[in-house]
Amino acid sequence: MGRQLWRSIAVVGAVAALTVSCGWAAAIHAAEISADQVEGRWTSEGGTSLTFQEDRTFTAEHLDRLPVASDCKEPSALSSGRWAFYAPTESSQFNAADESATRGTVVSLIFSASDCEVAAYLFGDEDDPVMCPTGDPDVGCPSDGYLERNQAAASAS
Repeated sequence: MGRQLWRSIAVVGAVAALTVSCGWAAAIHAAEISADQVEGRWTSEGGTSLTFQEDRTFTAEHLDRLPVASDCKEPSALSSGRWAFYAPTESSQFNAADESATRGTVVSLIFSASDCEVAAYLFGDEDDPVMCPTGDPDVGCPSDGYLERNQAAASAS
């Protein structure tokens, strides 16, 4: 191989490494899904589950097993609450939880009992997304912490 080809390969490799290390990976692999696709039960290999209802309520089981739960005062109280997509606001340059948003790439989980909010990022593609409750999408979830829609939820969308 010539020097020119090796140089091109090195540039592509460097760009890929920078993309992952600078936090662009989450934006590149974010999945935008509808509220209908969120509804239903999502489970992880580690035993965590979230069940989303049409009325924007949810229940959680074993969310305290995920690292993001340590950001809340009472991780064992993370059992139910309301959910919404993060969406742009008119009065701010930042996104906020908005229950009227019908699509999104990040779900806000607002827990009733502990007054704690957790962001759950959606990755993959629209037809087969995974959900990662985390404080930092670049850190991601432990390998057994990614939540997938169960087959009943996936076939209903």
